[in-house]
Amino acid sequence: MSAAILVTGPGAHRLISQPVVSPGPAEALVRVHSNGICRSDTDILRGARPDGYVRYPLTPGHEWSGTVERVGSGVPEGLLGRKVVGESARGCQICERCHLGESTLCESGYEETGFTQPGGMAETLVIPARHLHVLPDDADLAAAALLEPAACAVAAVLKARPLPLESIAVLGDGVFGLLVVQFLVATGAKRVTVVGSGAGREGLALALGAHAYIALGEPLPQEFDVAVHTVDAHTTSQQAVGTLRKGGRLIGTSTGLGPDLLDPAELMKRQLNVQCVLGATSAAWVRAVRAFTSGRLSTRPLITHTFGLDAYQQAIQLSESAAPGVGKVLLRPGA
Repeated sequence: MSAAILVTGPGAHRLISQPVVSPGPAEALVRVHSNGICRSDTDILRGARPDGYVRYPLTPGHEWSGTVERVGSGVPEGLLGRKVVGESARGCQICERCHLGESTLCESGYEETGFTQPGGMAETLVIPARHLHVLPDDADLAAAALLEPAACAVAAVLKARPLPLESIAVLGDGVFGLLVVQFLVATGAKRVTVVGSGAGREGLALALGAHAYIALGEPLPQEFDVAVHTVDAHTTSQQAVGTLRKGGRLIGTSTGLGPDLLDPAELMKRQLNVQCVLGATSAAWVRAVRAFTSGRLSTRPLITHTFGLDAYQQAIQLSESAAPGVGKVLLRPGA
């Protein structure tokens, strides 16, 4: 039997025990080590996920890591015992978008682990083997649970197309913003400035590579070539467009970048380029995993709390509190 969180509908969940499902053809059974809690996970529990982007009843969890325990037919047995992480977007691999490597834009409809398919808030998870990324045998699986948001951060940086001498603002100092910082610094950006809450996050932002930190509400010393908007807070969003110089690029990664902030006349007059990111392609995943395994990406300092599955409600509440000192909250099924 396998323990799992089951969200039966908005505001309703329970811890269940269910039979371990054997992997089918082209699938693998993973023993889950850790699963990170994301804002979208709290949206699932609160019923705030848009129609079509969640399917109840559901075991959530898309930021997971684990070890392959069984494989189905057609899957190399060499995967057995390997540490892995896995892509959450389940593209059909048939449509034009999937063939172009844009599985997050799959034309066959939305399917994603932890949203429409069972996720990693469970002791075991069955997933198509094609979505797995193998890690070194000595990989830190708790730290590896952050590779899903790290891949999304790579996707944002790829959209931003930073050049070595450009100055860049990252709006938000949460876990995702600090992942974006690390990848931007790795591109050789001249100056990466974090605009954050000021709630004790400056030291961590600078330690992870940011060149400067400015608390929300303080005047910005310059205009930037690129702004990456990573938070839902409206007060931070108000700075997103204003911080850019003419011809600058704005990358939106959250719903906080509302329509009231994107005045078409202002965008046209200043010739701003706006792009949005939702999820991560396989190419972004490969880059995130390479950065992690080479030591260029540091995720362990972003983890602040770990709970067992039986403390799911407490973990969700802590994660959405945005309290000082709260970073990435993990669920550890075996704890």
